[in-house]
Amino acid sequence: MADLSVRPVASRRLDGSAYRATWGNAVGSAISLRKIEETAPALVSLYKSAGVSLVKNGLDGQRAAVYLVLDYSGSMREYYKDGSVQALADRVLGLSAHLDDDGTVPVVIFSTDIDAETDISLAGHQGRIDAIVAGLGHMGKTSYHLAMDAVIDHYLDSGSTAPALVVFQTDGGPISKPAAERYLCKAARLPLFWQFIGFGDPGSRQFDFLRKLDELAVPAKRPVDNAGFFHAGEDPRKVTDAELYDRLVGEFPGWLRRARELGIVGR
Repeated sequence: MADLSVRPVASRRLDGSAYRATWGNAVGSAISLRKIEETAPALVSLYKSAGVSLVKNGLDGQRAAVYLVLDYSGSMREYYKDGSVQALADRVLGLSAHLDDDGTVPVVIFSTDIDAETDISLAGHQGRIDAIVAGLGHMGKTSYHLAMDAVIDHYLDSGSTAPALVVFQTDGGPISKPAAERYLCKAARLPLFWQFIGFGDPGSRQFDFLRKLDELAVPAKRPVDNAGFFHAGEDPRKVTDAELYDRLVGEFPGWLRRARELGIVGR
């Protein structure tokens, strides 16, 4: 178990040269557009959309680790089969390229237990999710707290002190709400922001826990609001890139400001 002690612009399509001229200096991306064109040309459009969203939200030049957590419960089967999970992974890679210069995103795949701890990278990203899950076994339930523990362990073991954005995808609530809440509140002392994204029926009560995240008391239960939630609907692929990126990073700047004030994130 992890040691939890403290140890804004309208989108428009641009070709490569126009994008570089318009955003190249403003965004201050960790990985350049030219590098994306060379190593992951299929991600160029996503990279551009992510850059626009980061500028819009005042995050140009920001550096952060990016994690991806994927639900492998039984009800997720169709989302793996129809490419929705791979599409999310590609979008997260497009975002990460602006924030982190190593070109990889650590991935935790979970159900009742941790099913896989691996990564996705710019080089060889296509079909990567299918390749990972092909070797996995039974699709179980949703143990949020085990997935959170795995992310926390990875972050602490990395020795990083940079902020981290954790994109946590699920299509249902945790099997243990008290455990998930406990981990979230304890993890608030670390420079980790948890952005939950729901797949499935927006009206499902399965997501009540995630909808109430903002109600977890600050500072009584946690020093800072360290999580957000948005629902991507029953067909997440229909959410535009611009909207998805705005929702993924929309609450990150506010958390960064408050976390810096509290000394959780360095200035």
